[in-house]
Formats: sequence, C-alpha cells, structure tokens
Amino acid sequence: MNAHFSPALPRTIFHLDMDAFFVSVEELFDPALKGKAVVVGGQRDERGVVSAASYEARRFGVHSAMPLRTAAKMCPHAIFVDGHPQRYRECSAQVYEVLQDFSPQVEMVSIDEAYLDMTGTERLHGPPLRAAHALHAAISERTRLNCSIGIATSKLVAKVSSDQAKPNGVLWVLAGHEAEFLAPLEVRKIPGVGKVMERDLHALNIRTVGDLAERDEKFLEERFGLWGLALAGKARGHDAGAWFDVEVGAREEAKSISHEHTFNEDTAQAEVLESTLERLSEMVGRRLREAGMQARTIQLKLRYSDFTTVTRAHTLPAATQLDTAIYEQARNLLRNHWQRTRAVRLLGVHASSLQAAGEPEQISLLDSEHDRRWRSALSAVDHLRDRFGESAVSLGGGMASRFRERVHENPAGLPGKKAAKKKDQER
Repeated sequence: MNAHFSPALPRTIFHLDMDAFFVSVEELFDPALKGKAVVVGGQRDERGVVSAASYEARRFGVHSAMPLRTAAKMCPHAIFVDGHPQRYRECSAQVYEVLQDFSPQVEMVSIDEAYLDMTGTERLHGPPLRAAHALHAAISERTRLNCSIGIATSKLVAKVSSDQAKPNGVLWVLAGHEAEFLAPLEVRKIPGVGKVMERDLHALNIRTVGDLAERDEKFLEERFGLWGLALAGKARGHDAGAWFDVEVGAREEAKSISHEHTFNEDTAQAEVLESTLERLSEMVGRRLREAGMQARTIQLKLRYSDFTTVTRAHTLPAATQLDTAIYEQARNLLRNHWQRTRAVRLLGVHASSLQAAGEPEQISLLDSEHDRRWRSALSAVDHLRDRFGESAVSLGGGMASRFRERVHENPAGLPGKKAAKKKDQER
C-alpha cells in the first residue's frame, strides 16, 4: 500500500496595524477632531516628541518622534493633544479580544500592532482574503477604529504589506511572489533599516529592495556582518534576523527595560529630580513584574542642559523587581554623580541583566521577608492599576512628579502579556 503525503501548508501570517491609533482613539472621545490636523504627545511649546499625527498633519511633514516644537512650526494650525495612555490600553485590549476570535496564535508586538498565525484556519474562517476582510470588519464594528492588514507567508512580508495597505486596507502577497512584491520598494521599507543604514546602502548604489536582492550574500556579510546576511534574507521575503526568526506567539524575553523623562524646563532642584526618579523607578518595576523578570543592574541616565549625557550603573548582589529597591539604587547614583550646580534636562532609569523572577538567590531570611512583604504590596498595587489606570496608585515620593506617561512607549498592561506570563508560571 502506497502512502500519500500532502505537502505542508504554506504559512499564512496576518499583520494587523491600527491606523493612526492614538489619534483615532482621541477622535472617539472628541469627534470634533475628525478630519483635522492633530498631533498627539504634548503641547506645541513643550520639549517632548510627537507620539502620533493624523494623516492631515502628516501632509505637512509631521511624523512620530519629531520634536513637538518642530511639528508646530511645520503645521501651525494643528491641534495638539497631551494623550491618554489608559484610553489607548483599553482600546488595545478590545482589539486583542477580537484577534483571539480568529487565531489561537496572537502576538501583540506593540499597543497598536499584532501578528496572527492563521495557518490551518480556513475551515473556520475561509481563505486568507475572506478571513482578513472578516477580521477588518470585526475590528471596525467592535472598536469603532480602522486598521490595515497585510497577509503573507512570512512576518516580514506581512508587515511590509500592511504598511502598503494603509490606510484602512487589506493586501495579500501570494506565496511565491514575495521577492516580486518587495523588489520595487525603497530599501527603507525593510523593517530595521534606518536612516544610517539607508545612507550606507545608497552609497553602494542600493536604493530598492530589488537592488539589495541582487547583491551577493558574501558581499553584504563582509560589509555589514550578520546584519548583512539578515538583509539578504529579508530582501527575498524571508523572516531573517533577530526578532523575525521567532514564531508568532513565541515570546522573546526583553534584554532591558527603561523609562525616561524630559523636563519641560531644566531643573537643579534635588527634590524634583528625586521625585522624578521615584516615579521612573515605579514604571520600570511595574514592567519588570509584568514580564515576570528581575534585574541585577540598575543604570541612571542624566542629561544636562548642554546635552552632555552621563550614564552610571550599579550591579546588585541579588536581582530585584521592587520599585523601592530600584529607586534606592537610582537615587544613590544620582547623589553620587550629579553635579549640583548644573541643571538637568532629562533623567532615565534603566534595568538590565534580567533573569526570570523566582530564581533562587543567596539572601538573608530578613531580606527575604522584607521583599516578600513588598512583593505582596506591589502585587495589590498592580491589580489596582490594571483596574483604574497606571496613575491610580504611586509611592509617596513619586506623587510630586506626576508627569505624563510617554504614549509612544510600549506601556505596562500590553494585551496578551499577562496571559503569556501566567502560562509560563504554570509550566
């Protein structure tokens, strides 16, 4: 008896990207913003950067990460909005609920962006294009927000195709046509290619993805190392290099967690700086606990008025995820390395040398009891923040520094993170 084997199904990957997400959420709460040039991230005279811009503002050259003051000059009639991170988290959670109805393999890679592995779901949702349109309609109906969806056999091509489908569209790159689809696009369209790499590629007369695909892998490796090999694979539509090598839903642990704050006015007031550090330490601790991680190294980032930047780090004898322990180290670093006659423009707290929480540490019974009590208290605090927002509870010292959370950062409370953490703990 001859055995007949059907070829393996080609992968079907969806990349969903919410259209102008922060702006669209603001429009839900203030319909008067619709159709206008809107900039989210702060006020026009502040030092921060643009978190998001409406399509009307983008026509004037405004884009994310641009200084707010530059955006105000480029688009003087724009409406500037501080942003509401808790609203964005709630809407992101609604999106995540919809995605779970379509695939068991969902990965939120940011607050407004997700991958779905739809391989083998045709019996439930029909062929890829039909399923994508159904998902598109479900997102619109249940969240009142628009999205764009890219479909491909790889995460990389799905991401590029969702970008090409914007705004509010669906684009399917058929299996076997990945390189053909990518070839005419500018090399900057490849995820991970920034301004510096774009400049270096242009210097080699590589301007399109097709130009890149024609280059020999050995040549690219000699010029750019392992990143050159990854570029060669990406140019052909493969999931090559770092994060793209990971399957949808397979969590890749963070290597570090950090938060920063730029003061609207430079300050040399010790109480303001220490209050800000306490708030930043809370934010870092919250992210560590959400990820189920502890940090051994705490680093302070200090930037003066003249943009001189100082970083100093301290490695702890035992890893921690406690706000109080993080703050104590950050404060000590500030007191030891801040030149008190100089005003400060920016402060940052950075946690690294991460390890899974719960790994045994050689600490005293007294310290263990102290940490246990703080873990219990902070667990209750995190629960309150989940229900009532990140600003609901704060350490006493940090309350004096209630600066706005930067909405373009990947926040605590990202949908799917808690579920993944719970699964890890159950293993």
